Amino acid sequence: MPEQPADLVELEAQRAELYRQLSEVGDFRRGNVSAVMRRCGKANCACAREGHPGHGPQYNFTKSVDGKTVNVHLKAGPALDKVERETAAYERFRSLVGQVTETNEAICERRPISPLGEEGPPVSPGGEKGGSSRRSRRTSPPR
Repeated sequence: MPEQPADLVELEAQRAELYRQLSEVGDFRRGNVSAVMRRCGKANCACAREGHPGHGPQYNFTKSVDGKTVNVHLKAGPALDKVERETAAYERFRSLVGQVTETNEAICERRPISPLGEEGPPVSPGGEKGGSSRRSRRTSPPR
């Protein structure tokens, strides 16, 4: 087996480290947590005065489910802390996946071309898929 270039060995080590970090991400979920200040709409409330920031903050967890935006109102406390940790873990996951992708692309560009069978999965002759030699029969449409 031919020896790999040093930068290729380094890239493979970097990829292995990224995979290790991915395995440690833990629980995560897509979405966003935001704090909002709101006005209640009562004319005699302090929030109706000019310059008053409004009531709150109120916390919303926003996510997309089947193409629709879903808002979940959260109270400050353990539930909010949990969702914030999970959404931060998702951002960490996304960042790591991007780094793995970039590293893999660099590995693919630097890996030398080798004869069949020295690396990677075995390739069948002609580069075609294996499988049954029997062909399916075409059926007539119903009358």
